[in-house]
Amino acid sequence: MSAALSEALAASAAKVEAALDAFLPEGEGLEAGLHAAMRYACLGGGKRMRPFLVLETAKLFSVDEACAMRVACAIEMVHCYSLVHDDLPAMDDDDLRRGRPTVHKAFDEATAILAGDALLTKAFEILAHPLTHADPLVRAELVLALALASGAEGMCGGQQIDLAAEGETLDIGQITRLQRLKTGALIGFAAQSGAILGKAPAHIRHTLVAFAHDLGLAFQMADDLIDVEGSASVAGKATGKDAARGKATFVSILGPERARAQAELLAAQAARHLDLFDAKAAHLRALAQWTVARGA
Repeated sequence: MSAALSEALAASAAKVEAALDAFLPEGEGLEAGLHAAMRYACLGGGKRMRPFLVLETAKLFSVDEACAMRVACAIEMVHCYSLVHDDLPAMDDDDLRRGRPTVHKAFDEATAILAGDALLTKAFEILAHPLTHADPLVRAELVLALALASGAEGMCGGQQIDLAAEGETLDIGQITRLQRLKTGALIGFAAQSGAILGKAPAHIRHTLVAFAHDLGLAFQMADDLIDVEGSASVAGKATGKDAARGKATFVSILGPERARAQAELLAAQAARHLDLFDAKAAHLRALAQWTVARGA
């Protein structure tokens, strides 16, 4: 990772962490455990790549940072909710996330389910609030776009395909569709949210969606490589689980060398989508390169 990107990611993550901390206060009374689990799920870890995409794309259109930060926090809450639920015994049954016990291990399964539910709901509360944007049509468009990215036509649909595909033989097209929904949909929302906030024209939004599509696939290929070749200490979660559960992945179909080459091609293609933004998109181009390098 370049020094400039490292510095930008760290600065962005620190701001997002502070904003999330403010959005998720410690609770009182009998529900205090739920608030603690929500904070545990969201605070203290991760590169905050999806919020970074929101904040960087918002800069392309000179969007007020306070407004963009609200959207950044909303998508991070949805992402964290998905991790909490994915880690449950009924799903991927993981004990480790971001280098520490998963939420259902640190608390209990019921609290983990409720924490995920509450984080998802909180995200839409934030988007719908007038502080996110003065124009109610923009807020409605953000809510609609995140709902589509998160639900049965997006992340949840991809997770269902992933669960159903264990032990099944999937071809490259099916794997691509699975990951486009499970991982790519939220990345797509993050990349176009700045354009929504900035009321950018349709062709500009389509450019950012194309960037996110290629970035999301490259990101997942790198993830698959890390699962095969990485260690739990580096990944922050258990590795080797896809093969153990008979899951088809980009690596299982293409092999490590072809998967890495394809990821590099997609990352380069993602960067080219940003040509019209010139130097303003430098961090986004660097992010595409880092996405693949982390799996090397």
